[in-house]
Amino acid sequence: MPLARSLSMTSLNGLPQWEDEDLPVEDLLLFEISWEVTNKVGGIYTVIQTKAKTTADEWGENYFLIGPYFEQNVKTQVEFCEPPNPAIKKAMDTMKSQGCQLSCQFDDKPSIIAHFHEWQAGVGLILSRSQKLPVATIFTTHATLLGRYLCAASIDFYNNLDQFDIDKEAGERQIYHRYCMERASVHCAHVFTTVSQITATEAEHMLKKSPDVVTPNGLNIKKFSAMHEFQNLHSMYKARIQEFIRGHFYGHLDFNLDKTLFFFIAGRYEFSNKGADMFLEALSRLNFLLRVHKTDVTVVVFFIMPAKTNNFNVETLKGQAVRKQLWDTAQSVKEKFGRKLYNALLKGEIPDLNKILDRDDITIMKRAIFSTQRHSLPPVTTHNMIDDSNDPILNTIRRIGLFNNRTDRVKVILHPEFLSSTSPLLPLDYEEFVRGCHLGVFPSYYEPWGYTPAECTVMGIPSVTTNLSGFGCFMQEHVADPAAYGIYIVDRRFRSPDESCNQLTQFLYGFCQQNRRQRIIQRNRTERLSDLLDWRYLGRAHGPRQQPSAQCCNARTRPCAEIPLSKELKAELLHFSVILPRSSGKERLNRLEQNPVTPSSF
Repeated sequence: MPLARSLSMTSLNGLPQWEDEDLPVEDLLLFEISWEVTNKVGGIYTVIQTKAKTTADEWGENYFLIGPYFEQNVKTQVEFCEPPNPAIKKAMDTMKSQGCQLSCQFDDKPSIIAHFHEWQAGVGLILSRSQKLPVATIFTTHATLLGRYLCAASIDFYNNLDQFDIDKEAGERQIYHRYCMERASVHCAHVFTTVSQITATEAEHMLKKSPDVVTPNGLNIKKFSAMHEFQNLHSMYKARIQEFIRGHFYGHLDFNLDKTLFFFIAGRYEFSNKGADMFLEALSRLNFLLRVHKTDVTVVVFFIMPAKTNNFNVETLKGQAVRKQLWDTAQSVKEKFGRKLYNALLKGEIPDLNKILDRDDITIMKRAIFSTQRHSLPPVTTHNMIDDSNDPILNTIRRIGLFNNRTDRVKVILHPEFLSSTSPLLPLDYEEFVRGCHLGVFPSYYEPWGYTPAECTVMGIPSVTTNLSGFGCFMQEHVADPAAYGIYIVDRRFRSPDESCNQLTQFLYGFCQQNRRQRIIQRNRTERLSDLLDWRYLGRAHGPRQQPSAQCCNARTRPCAEIPLSKELKAELLHFSVILPRSSGKERLNRLEQNPVTPSSF
């Protein structure tokens, strides 16, 4: 049905180029449009949130963000205020009165730059160009829509980029309408950017256009900066994770927490794209190596990947209750013991340790020990999964047999919710949790950038990434020996899956062999890479893949500089479809057939 209600174009070369070469920044309005403005879905939320301050510092009151209105997000992330610009105020008043239908005119038309992120926001870009609005447009794709779908289907994507029948693949996956909007946005924009070189190559094949500029994602380093304190923060939050482990593994806590390492993987629940499949296989092999070599190191691995759940697992809640009860018991006995010891010392006596604890104290401690007895294994998930039998992580755990047995040196915990400091299980924010861990593992197959290893880096936590992620490629390009700085890069492009899994296993086993001093030194070296990921650096040092003009070099904090002022840059609209809205009906379709869209109409 969508194909019958679309009109395919083979050429739309009539789109005018932006040719005003003298655009004073102080007279410009910059709009940034995304579905993830104050709406956390994926990495774009982090992009916008972390660079907002840097952009606002440069653009001041001329910088605006546009996103979806969700009441729960507005209450916690938005501060209401009156728009400082009279033109903006007039537009907002009109939208409120007419239900988001903007139809007002300004006496003094402001110069506008609109930066659109991803296909959801691209509709506005297409309409602004088709209606010939005086707006300079930038479109950034953080990942191609079709690329994400193809990789999730376990296809050898990167070695067959030039072999795909794009329209056929999009149609079979029932995303042809979205794919057309994405492709139209790319070709309609004055400037097309993406976030990494590997995504640029992907866009060239999937969207049939090479990006004008490659703009790596950055972070607001000041937010994470802890100077020399980051080692102390690691120790503090590690102790809080250890408290959770004491409760979760009560009755089976036969391993030394001082010799226990915490690994984690976090992100969207995309089992293959995020590399969870390879990570679990590598953990199985790591468990075998640690057991064969009879090492005293234990590895606890967290999977922080949101999934559909009913509620907390009862056994997990019970574990934390038992831990708290034991703590209260120990505190009361300690207080009583300390008081008797204090009184004896005041009298100048050495207390009789056999009499300092009475029968009641012994009984209380025996009861506490009895409460820690457990006849089942510690759960591998903290929540009740809605579709337990079809969950890919749980099914893989069943296949490889990592059930948190006493003999296992690798323990697994699936936490299918975002972390929160108000959680009754693991009361830590994500940033605090990352600081308390020893290693982040992100062996992604499809990762256009990869904020999770970047966040580990700025917090001084070593991480594993791949040469198929934008972050991994960026580090390979800018750091001579990434592994020496705690950035382990798995080769998933030029090796077979089994070879890549063995390489990941060796990285993990080598990390387990480090002593505490070596890990401290490595964390220091990792934290030194922070400046490479700062928006203050990346906002002015983006490497253009194709530079349409001398000014087209900075799409993050100075989007105006990227408008292709040169007439040499042509809009190469090779192919896209104009999708009719569902409410248009047969009458609009008939009118379209009688008056077909031509290149000149754009």
